[in-house]
Formats: sequence, structure tokens, C-alpha cells
Amino acid sequence: MFAIDDLRRALAAHRTQTLGGRRRAAVAIVVHGGSAEPELLFIERARHPADPWSGHMAFPGGRMDPGDADARAAAERETLEELGLSLEGAERLGQLDDLNAGIRLVAPLVLSAFVYRLDARAPLTPNHEVAEALWVPVPALLDPARHVGYRYGPRRWPGVCVGDPDRHVVWGLTYRLLEALFGVVGTRFPARSR
Repeated sequence: MFAIDDLRRALAAHRTQTLGGRRRAAVAIVVHGGSAEPELLFIERARHPADPWSGHMAFPGGRMDPGDADARAAAERETLEELGLSLEGAERLGQLDDLNAGIRLVAPLVLSAFVYRLDARAPLTPNHEVAEALWVPVPALLDPARHVGYRYGPRRWPGVCVGDPDRHVVWGLTYRLLEALFGVVGTRFPARSR
């Protein structure tokens, strides 16, 4: 199982591998344990023709702006902008390893992920970039029946259904971040489905 105390200890001991790069983005993985089981916060990105991740499930976040002190500041700023959720009083649990997120983009993009804990669900006010915000119980993410193959382009990718099967499937970079999060804690993530 996945307990917040285990996550806290694992991230404190984790030696984060960071990648260099001029183009950077960052996300906030927000967990709360105010209910019987921990939940993670996801967003469904609003549909926009200029957004390559349009309509996808993600963690709140986005690209670094010149005014951001670092990637963590970008994750916190983006979470506030996208959801009206300030992480200022949240417990900072740690950081996952950076990912190379720019495989299909012109220049490499480095993605950093920072993990935060809230005592309880916070009120959310999604902006125009977010179609919907969902709190998903950790046991649902670990349920093998929810792990599906997600078709994007000509391929099927491993994914996990977190809501409506036609809209709320976590796949791609966000799926890789989930694998990394559960891997740090030592909780076995179900086998990838294709």
C-alpha cells in the first residue's frame, strides 16, 4: 500500500537526478491524506489547437517563465494560476528525477516534478487552461483493472483510467511520473497495458 509517511521517508532519502537544459517545465504532484486513503490531484487540460497536450490528463504545471526563480517556483506558480491552489503552506515532500519531455519538440524540454502534501482537499478554481480537476484515490491508481492501453496516433500507450474512460486516462509523461512516484516508495505499479 501507499502511505504518506512512507512517501515522506522515501523522498527524503531519494537522490534526485536532475538534467540540464534551457527549456524547462515543472509540475506539482499534490497528495492529501485527509480521508481514509491518500488522493492525488490531476487536471484535464482544456482543449486548445495550439497546445500539444490539449485535453490530456496531467499534474498541474507548465513551462518556466523568466521570472521564476527555479523549476519548483514554476510548479507552484502554475498550480496557483491553473487551479487557484497556493502551495505556500503545503508540506514539500521532495522531488522526482527529471524527465526528458521534448522527444517530439524542436528543442529538448526538461520536466521536473515536485511532491507536496496537503492536510485535506483544498477548494479549486480552474482557469481557462483546465477543463476539470480530479482528486483520485491512490488505490484506484494501483488497481490493475484500471490500467488500459491508450491509443494516441498509430500506437497504444500504457495508461490508467482515473475517471471517464473516454476522457480521463493518464498516459505519457504523467504516467511515467506516476511510475516514478510509486517506484520511489517501493509500491509496485501494475504492469503496463498496451
